[in-house]
Amino acid sequence: MNIKSKLPQVGTTIFTVMSKLAQETKAVNLSQGFPDFDCDKALKKLVNKYIKEGKNQYAPMQGVLELRQAIAQKVNSSYNINIQESDVTVTAGATQAIYNAITSIIRPGDEVVLIEPAYDCYKPTVQLCGGIARSYELNAPNYEIDWSSFARLITSKTRLIIINNPHNPLGKTLKKEDLESLQKLVSGTDIIILSDEVYEHIIFDNQEHWSVLRFPELQKRSFVTFSFGKTFHTTGWKMGYCIAPDFLTKEFLKVHQFNVFSVNTPTQYALAEYLQEEEHYNNLGSFFQEKRDYFLENLSQSKFIPIPSEGTYFQLLDYSNISDLPDVEFAKMLTRKHHVAVIPISVFYSSKKDDKIVRVCFAKTKKTLKEASTFLSKV
Repeated sequence: MNIKSKLPQVGTTIFTVMSKLAQETKAVNLSQGFPDFDCDKALKKLVNKYIKEGKNQYAPMQGVLELRQAIAQKVNSSYNINIQESDVTVTAGATQAIYNAITSIIRPGDEVVLIEPAYDCYKPTVQLCGGIARSYELNAPNYEIDWSSFARLITSKTRLIIINNPHNPLGKTLKKEDLESLQKLVSGTDIIILSDEVYEHIIFDNQEHWSVLRFPELQKRSFVTFSFGKTFHTTGWKMGYCIAPDFLTKEFLKVHQFNVFSVNTPTQYALAEYLQEEEHYNNLGSFFQEKRDYFLENLSQSKFIPIPSEGTYFQLLDYSNISDLPDVEFAKMLTRKHHVAVIPISVFYSSKKDDKIVRVCFAKTKKTLKEASTFLSKV
């Protein structure tokens, strides 16, 4: 049969490619963003508890009420705001929430402004809807947004702006001034914001997370997506949620009901109970900062140049002092010859912009980080 692809430029993701190569070469896998340590035993016990209690049938479409109430309480406490449980939808991971948000509002011909390098699910979803992605490129090594330049991408066809804070793959965070500039830019328009904030609690060096939910003009026009997988080291559970005002939640649910309809029931009840203890998420920044600092300390004698990570569990490494190879080829060479798998940054740019920078994931045990840094220091 002759089928015309809706995504003709999309192939196997770089994450799959590098993880497969790591497995084949028995390399230390610092490429794909997931921990190599287990989640809290208490959380696993709670899931088991609710399975045994018989919470094993369909959950309500929008999510178990107890979990949505717990999320609203957590968010309101964290950001000193006042959202309702009706603003919360529980999703099968943040990627599904992002997909729902985009497909619920983007029509053929609508323009969507992306900040690149961009997480790889944004642009293909826009294209599936017939939307037009317009990219604002960040430049190494500071990766800062010039908002006057950014504003030139806005046209009468702009329907959505997607931001990612803290940013994957860069490990950068948006500051208060950035969000104020964005708020000023969209004020008085019909532009919607999609803010991907899955690493909200992984912020370093005593900085704070500036969620769009903290800015009234942004909150009233934003889908904001979050991930329990990133927060509680359970990426395989695929549990996330979206917060949006009533008129956006209404459209979001129209897609959600025909996509997954509802999400894992016993896990929802477990998370609702687990969220009652704030230390389960408030200590994440210091937890991962210790790993970041340990990794960088062990890498201090290498030829790599670290670009400061302000949040997430990713660290950028400039290898321009080591090789002139394109970053994709360098990443493959590093895996095959030096036993460490990493992710090249050029794949996150539509232009394939190559600054000789790779990304590593430091959400690993000290043993893994020590082994990886030993290999990298010999490059």
